Amino acid sequence: MRNTLKYYLAVMAAFATVAIFASYEVPPTDPTVVYNRSIYIPSVDATDEYWFAGERIPVENFDVRERLERELIVNTYYHTSTILNLKKMTRFFPVIEPIMNEHGIPDDFKYLSVAESNLGNVTSPAGAKGFWQFMKGTAGDYGLEVNSEVDERYHLEKATRAACQYLKRYHEKFGSWTNTAAAYNMGPSGFAKESEKQKFSNYFDLNLNQETSRYIFRILAIREVLEDPAKFGFDIPEEEKYQPLDDYSVVQVDGSIPSLGDFAKEHGTTYRLLKVYNPWLLSYKLTNSKKKTYEIKIPKKG
Repeated sequence: MRNTLKYYLAVMAAFATVAIFASYEVPPTDPTVVYNRSIYIPSVDATDEYWFAGERIPVENFDVRERLERELIVNTYYHTSTILNLKKMTRFFPVIEPIMNEHGIPDDFKYLSVAESNLGNVTSPAGAKGFWQFMKGTAGDYGLEVNSEVDERYHLEKATRAACQYLKRYHEKFGSWTNTAAAYNMGPSGFAKESEKQKFSNYFDLNLNQETSRYIFRILAIREVLEDPAKFGFDIPEEEKYQPLDDYSVVQVDGSIPSLGDFAKEHGTTYRLLKVYNPWLLSYKLTNSKKKTYEIKIPKKG
């Protein structure tokens, strides 16, 4: 009896081993079969030609190639953020793209906003806010109003125009779009100081802090995945992507609004939807002591 039990257990163990290893034999090829995607993990290729804002990435340099490969791998399998970005890009890129084009900023810089904020009005530990992650002082330098009731770092159109001005200024200073993006991340004075100390002015030749050293490659990786999601295993149906928030009217306000809740109700909407369309309105009121003219979006439907 004991020998029979041992034989049975041995057979079952062998069967389980074969079953486990068989699941790793080949990548999926039959479209009629549902495969376990967590088992088949395709590799990424960082040996192709890559460009950023019209500037060639020197992937023949092993260090550059491996840094790019790392970000391609990390961002390919960063599923939660990637899926949300694939949904959100259809809502927000149509706002960002024409503003960048108007200011002569290369289209690749829209992916900088993804790298900075995942297309959200987020706040960093250092206090930077919005899609473009402006600090309060820098926001004021570029004409964005920031106070207890209004924060235009959360105003996508105005913040994007401010980001374009910032990028153009530092492109003139640092001579390339790659350097411009690096300076955007670490600050222009920090980038200039490192260039001076290291006696090189090319981003790819500089030894920078870890975040900035990865930054350009992260933007490239994000672009690759968002431009060709199917290549990396993502399949988001068009009907599941978020639609632009473009069905609204605009009300110009040059006085105070004691209650934005009442204001929303008077205009046939809710305070919640008023905030969705105007996230730069921080409070329940708009004092407007300087009698500025604000344009407030009123959604036409829920």
